Amino acid sequence: MEEGQHLLGELALVGAVAVAAMLIAHRARLPAFGGLLVGGAIAGPHGFALVPNTAEINQLAEVGVILLLFSIGLEFSVSRLRYIWRAVAIGGALQMGLTMGAAVLVMLAFGDSVQRGILFGGALALSSTAIVLRALSDRGELDAPHGRFIVGILIFQDIAVVPLTLIVPLMSGVGGESFLGDVALTLLRGLALAVIAIVLARLAIPGFLRLVAATKSREVFLLAVLSVGIGAAWLMSALGLSVALGAFVAGMLLADTEFRHRAMGELMPLRDAFGSIFFISLGLLFDGRALLERPGVAALILIGLVVGKAAVATVSAIAMRYPARAAWLAGASLAQFGEFGFVVLLIGLAEGLATAAEIRLIVTVGVLSMLLSRVAIAAAPRLRAGERLLRPLEQLLRVRGVDELAEDAPGLHDHVVVVGYGVAGRLLCAALRLADREYVVLELDVDRVRDGRAAGEPIYYGDITSPEVLRYVDVPQARAVILLINDPEGLRRALGAARSLTANARLIARTRYVRDRAELLRLGADEVVCEELEAGAEIAAQVLMALGLEGRAARRAVVAALADGDGAALTGIRQAWLGALIERDADGV
Repeated sequence: MEEGQHLLGELALVGAVAVAAMLIAHRARLPAFGGLLVGGAIAGPHGFALVPNTAEINQLAEVGVILLLFSIGLEFSVSRLRYIWRAVAIGGALQMGLTMGAAVLVMLAFGDSVQRGILFGGALALSSTAIVLRALSDRGELDAPHGRFIVGILIFQDIAVVPLTLIVPLMSGVGGESFLGDVALTLLRGLALAVIAIVLARLAIPGFLRLVAATKSREVFLLAVLSVGIGAAWLMSALGLSVALGAFVAGMLLADTEFRHRAMGELMPLRDAFGSIFFISLGLLFDGRALLERPGVAALILIGLVVGKAAVATVSAIAMRYPARAAWLAGASLAQFGEFGFVVLLIGLAEGLATAAEIRLIVTVGVLSMLLSRVAIAAAPRLRAGERLLRPLEQLLRVRGVDELAEDAPGLHDHVVVVGYGVAGRLLCAALRLADREYVVLELDVDRVRDGRAAGEPIYYGDITSPEVLRYVDVPQARAVILLINDPEGLRRALGAARSLTANARLIARTRYVRDRAELLRLGADEVVCEELEAGAEIAAQVLMALGLEGRAARRAVVAALADGDGAALTGIRQAWLGALIERDADGV
């Protein structure tokens, strides 16, 4: 009982400090994540020692990692993995290999060993899956080109934790000459077991949740969902894989079922609470004295984590023929220390390849890099200088661009330019084809371009923010330009670029939130479709019809409800709905 009271007291103290730090961060317009890190550093054993022993809080933090990755997996789904397999296999190998190679060269330059270079390089090559995926999820960029590349890299890194934990003892001389063969056998066995577990889970989870849902008990459903997420993490851990990977895969399996949205709604409060504890636990590791003792080395490590890793990830993205903007955003997102790098370093400490002082310094600098990275992730979409610097490298590595497509220029007039070939883009293309209207599609994802070409679509690889690409698809002669991209800052830039080339084409943009509508209209959009508003209106109409109202009466009621809202924001959707009602009345529907 005393131990439980002690933990509750520590949680209360840390929580109070973190809330205070978050309020200050909010006033300073900094990410709330920074407040959690600062609060943990203040309350930790190297701060005011309000929490002298972090072991118990770290256990709760591990639950936070599981819930965070599980909920992000719910937003992804297994079916979307086919769009990122190249990023996982090739991009991940490039990013990890280049980072570890650079670390080995640096260690050799300072007279150290290859073994220690591999240890520190492997640990530093890992990025924070929790931080990066949370940032992409909050901005709705998981399905953007750079988002798919980043997710692929992070999946590769989580998988790479396994061989790293096996290779470190080998480098210290444990296991003899046959150890490399043992490593290969262990990896193959673990991979086979993981595949079997995923297949069985995919078959069993939907049926299990249907039985649970039949009880109509919210408590039972929440407990079942938690059991799936935590159980998958435990199973992956038992197989020697990352708990984060297990939770993420479990979320993706559940995302392909009808229980996805209900599970997300039930998990959100728990995810946010335990996720906050996780970020606080990272702050507890911060030791400012380590920075003062070796400031030069600390500065070099920080530069390597923030600048070096950003450069490596950027080069990896361009090498895979991603455009400058996607490569720039990927580099900024992956430039931080990862939570599982700490695990690798602890194994190195146990095997005598690293000292406690070295780990203390790296972890402290790593926590600082996480804080800086969160700021960089938020600022990167608005910084164009990085993209301009990458243009020469983009041309050197022969990234696909408008020059490569000049041989089959479309030469259209009075056509529709569709930007984005996701679900909405494919639906729009099908409608235009049935209406016998000319159109051309621009897409940044190589796989989608390939699939579209195979389906006979007039689709081209190009960056909509580039004036050259816009001229290539004859935007000045276009009847309409439809923007369906999942990059908010890219959408703003695309509107400005398109409007600068044409005053006559009708520009229609899609955005997630109503709050963005006014700015997009100011930038040149003729109409903005807001996902949350359109979905809300349709749901309201469906509910009213389910309650017995006739279709036209239900939709008129929704229009009246919209009229009571913010007139400036809702004008467009009211007009669309009124137009639909007039057409229905004319047809006698």
